[in-house]
Amino acid sequence: MNVTLAVKQYISKMIENSGPGMKILLMDKETTSIVSVVYTQSEILQKEVYLFERIDSQNRDNMKHLKAICFLRPTKENVENLIQELRRPKYSVYFIYFSNVISKSEIKALAEADEQEVVAEVQEFYGDFIAVNPHLFSLNLSGVARGRSWEPTILPRTTQGLTSVLLALKKCPMIRYQLSSDMAKRLGESVKQIITKEYELFDFRKTEVPPLLLIMDRSDDAITPLLNQWTYQAMVHELLGLNNNRIDLSRVPGISKELKEVVLSAENDEFYANNLYLNFGEIGTNIKNLMEDFQKKKPKAQQKLESISDMKAFVDNYPQFKKMSGTVSKHVTVVGELSRMVSERHLMEVSEVEQELACQNDHSSASQNVRRLLQNPRVSELDAVRLVMLYALRYERHSSSILQGLMEELNRKGVSERHRRMVTSMVEYGGKSVRGSDLINPQDAVAITKQFFKGLKGVENVYTQHVPLLQETLDQLIKGRLKDSQFPYLGPSSLRDRPQDIIVFVIGGATYEEALAVYNLNRTMPGVRIVLGGTTIHNTKSFLEEVKLTVGAGQAERVQRAGGHPNRR
Repeated sequence: MNVTLAVKQYISKMIENSGPGMKILLMDKETTSIVSVVYTQSEILQKEVYLFERIDSQNRDNMKHLKAICFLRPTKENVENLIQELRRPKYSVYFIYFSNVISKSEIKALAEADEQEVVAEVQEFYGDFIAVNPHLFSLNLSGVARGRSWEPTILPRTTQGLTSVLLALKKCPMIRYQLSSDMAKRLGESVKQIITKEYELFDFRKTEVPPLLLIMDRSDDAITPLLNQWTYQAMVHELLGLNNNRIDLSRVPGISKELKEVVLSAENDEFYANNLYLNFGEIGTNIKNLMEDFQKKKPKAQQKLESISDMKAFVDNYPQFKKMSGTVSKHVTVVGELSRMVSERHLMEVSEVEQELACQNDHSSASQNVRRLLQNPRVSELDAVRLVMLYALRYERHSSSILQGLMEELNRKGVSERHRRMVTSMVEYGGKSVRGSDLINPQDAVAITKQFFKGLKGVENVYTQHVPLLQETLDQLIKGRLKDSQFPYLGPSSLRDRPQDIIVFVIGGATYEEALAVYNLNRTMPGVRIVLGGTTIHNTKSFLEEVKLTVGAGQAERVQRAGGHPNRR
């Protein structure tokens, strides 16, 4: 159950099938992202692929000495572009691969366009998703909901993405969905429909325990995407933003030209692969060790290259040294920028209060701490709003709620009306009336004692007390305790044995904190393999945008049904 490997194998197979000779890879906007996340350009160059082009690019030259490998999503637009391409082919031969199921009528239209008989092969290779980590995938979709319903164009795309993951992993699963979410049920039914319609594709060798697809809704846990993070990958996404493994560092003070955009990929960067899930303190130490190691290997300025063998040794080691130099400067820059932001925005203090809001049950202490931070001029607008949102979700119906007072504090702090309004939107999106789970349990003495002992062992610290709801849900699922009344099965049959292969999908987006929880479950639960996916991978900014789109579209739809006009402000 490795999504990165699945996509890599598809791409290798495409290139292999085309045989020896120079090749061009023709893609669309989405398949470009799908490929770039699992392969570097230099890796593909080694396989005789010398050009990368978009199918919709108008000014491509005729290059009859090249073979074309086309990797495209099966959209109407792509099929139309391909028909035009085949009528006036620019390359000697075409190997066409669609990332999902394509209809017979579209295949027929392509065959009719191929008058010069340049098409050697048309196949379906199910890489219709972004493989972020081996156990984490995304569909890069935002604004998926209108209120509590699917945005009409997004449901079919999500269904395609999810069924392609199942086909890539060769799984025909039983489906369980979150009962409190109509969107989860709709998606489950839509996936089931495809499995039934394309039953030949899903005819995999039966396993003793069938795989399980678990569909969840982000609105059941709006707390996790609002928290600051302290492990490397999650922190980079939260503070700098990871987009298809790329970080934009152009705003970093005094950044050099070659570091304005850097790629962080566990596939090609050993330091990143080893530090992905470590906390910020450990990364600082590891960066120091990396630097020291680099200094030792660095060619001395006064090193004499007297003999031919000295020169040969230097040249042989140079590529390795150059690669290491790139890795060092990249991570030193990234970690340096994270450190700067942590101290500039007082994130340790902010995070401590966030964790208290998410995990403890002491209203008076939480109220004082949130108020204290809102009055601190160094706390940013985003962090101030995030604290008030967490307070609003946590103490929504508390008899002594000071939410109104906190909203006034935000106003005094000069927080924009757009951000202040988001507090109400957040409660509408993920408040008590929406949730189907016990996201917030008043902590009993036993839980607090457990916390205390955990602290004594030094396993947990004050910044990472929070456990995402998804982890608790999976824990119950694996132990056979997940209630059918909360997560019913789609269809009559149910699983009697402990599940072994689990694909979890979060409508509205997953997070790197949840990916870390899945990574740890995979490590500690022998015999259980879990893959996590989401319509996207959120940080706080993208999550607030998602909530704004969801709640805004829902309100507009309700107004439309009532035949009135929304308030114009």
